[in-house]
Amino acid sequence: MKICVTGGMGYIGSHTVIELIKEGHEPIIVDNLVNSNPEVLNRIQKITNVKPKFYQIDVRDEEKLDDCFKQEGFDAVIHFAGLKSVGESVKKPDLYFDNNIGSSKTLLKVMKKYNVKNIIFSSSATVYGVPKHVPLVETDPVGQAANPYGQTKIEIEKILINEAKQDEKMNIVLLRYFNPVGAHESGLIGEDPNDIPNNLMPYITQVAVGRLEQLTIFGNDYPTKDGTCIRDYIHVVDLALGHLAALKAIKENWGLKIYNLGTGKGTSVLELVNAFNQANNLNIKYQYGARRAGDVVVNYANADKALNELNWKATHNIVDMCRDAYLWQKQNPQGYKK
Repeated sequence: MKICVTGGMGYIGSHTVIELIKEGHEPIIVDNLVNSNPEVLNRIQKITNVKPKFYQIDVRDEEKLDDCFKQEGFDAVIHFAGLKSVGESVKKPDLYFDNNIGSSKTLLKVMKKYNVKNIIFSSSATVYGVPKHVPLVETDPVGQAANPYGQTKIEIEKILINEAKQDEKMNIVLLRYFNPVGAHESGLIGEDPNDIPNNLMPYITQVAVGRLEQLTIFGNDYPTKDGTCIRDYIHVVDLALGHLAALKAIKENWGLKIYNLGTGKGTSVLELVNAFNQANNLNIKYQYGARRAGDVVVNYANADKALNELNWKATHNIVDMCRDAYLWQKQNPQGYKK
């Protein structure tokens, strides 16, 4: 299949492009490089011996996106493009609504024009809001997100669900991710945040290579076994393979489907730090800080639906995730910057 991958130069997008190429698909990347680096293309080529076609386009730019669709004749779209910093979204909610929701509306409009009926959307577990129970299942109500970033995911899901109701020929898969970590086993591509990382794993790896002095764990007095928050960490390659599984399902004209992509297992922040130390024979320096406003205590997935319907499950364990994340950072201490 020829697949438009919006945001395909980003962390999850680039890993998915690699798996698509390995599977014999033709991914074509559309990305504005706001949160990514052109070096990613060279790294993808090193891993796969294929340099995917790349259009530097902001997905909100209807004219340029239209030209791209006209030239390429896509079979399907995997939609990753969007801003994703929770903290920034709180400071700049209008930017997030304009960028994330606006780009999705433009993308759908162009897809309709060129009769592209298949889309996989990169959603998030944040759509569930504060969990009333764990593990979370796909039938749990979509709540009020704790931040504007999460709210944009809810709004885009609503738009896509409405689209499925209006057009029975549309095949839409909403993939709700939990906490992606890790990197490609080659160490050539990985997570490369622009500034001080918002996510735990890149913060840990940057402390490990000396870019940051020490890790702060926000809160050690939660009602958990070690007092730190619990999350469902999933290896980014497992996540990428989840998109390939969804792509196979889309070929069977399934209409609208929603899946959690996670391991189904909760790991505390402290357990992740200890696993990182164990996997890499290190001793990461950390301190405890005050709780962060809005942090959920425990959050992890039930991914049985993906197993039963897509024959997909996460196969990497927490040690694999820690080992691969550190290899990437060790080989690229400054990320993609030389």
